[in-house]
Amino acid sequence: MTDEEFDLIDQLYFVQSFPDLLQATGLEEDTLLGLLQQLFAKGWLRTVALLDGDTPPDPIEILTEGINYFYVASKEGLLAHNLGE
Repeated sequence: MTDEEFDLIDQLYFVQSFPDLLQATGLEEDTLLGLLQQLFAKGWLRTVALLDGDTPPDPIEILTEGINYFYVASKEGLLAHNLGE
């Protein structure tokens, strides 16, 4: 787990919107979207819902639609974070 991934999962113990994550991390939008995509691909992240209340589409398109999602760390992500993997 990279330092950036660790810091991002640190923000995802509770459901967070994309704008909240941008503010909390201070990352650029494209950088944050890329990190979210990496965590999602590893199974360390879940998308919860869209800002308008709808469920996310299948497949999830974080790089193009990720600004509309809410995020939370998965059980696997929390375990990796706590173990420093």
